[in-house]
Amino acid sequence: MSEARAEILTGAAVLAAALGFAIYAGLGSGLGPSAGTYELKASFRSVEGIEIGSDVRLAGVKVGSVTSLALNPATFFADATVALRKDILLPEDSAILVSSEGLLGGSFIELLPGGSPINLEPGAEIEDTQGAISVVSLMMKFAGGSGDAAPAEGTTE
Repeated sequence: MSEARAEILTGAAVLAAALGFAIYAGLGSGLGPSAGTYELKASFRSVEGIEIGSDVRLAGVKVGSVTSLALNPATFFADATVALRKDILLPEDSAILVSSEGLLGGSFIELLPGGSPINLEPGAEIEDTQGAISVVSLMMKFAGGSGDAAPAEGTTE
């Protein structure tokens, strides 16, 4: 009887430790409750590469994450909601854009603070947005040329 009791207690201790590690990992990855955050909204032409949980960065430092993405049927833009740390107060003329970590890197939301003395309130919308830039279309423009450049003066075609 004492061996069974020892096995049950050992199993319970292992399960408790595993649960503790799972909670710790969840809080460290930003999956836990976000009591120290506030939300801002933005509307983008394109959020290609962005999904719920994507990083929101300011000066390269993660200061929040994307909490929701939805298509606005009236404007055909992507409405995004981001949760930022409460200690990050953005001026009301700040910009928000979809950035890439490089040609093969992932995408993230970048914040560019403005210079206004008035800060955005929780739930406010950032008006100055820039959507994702398609690398494929940029490469096609570069490789194909635009074709509308006028010849230089003094030259003939």
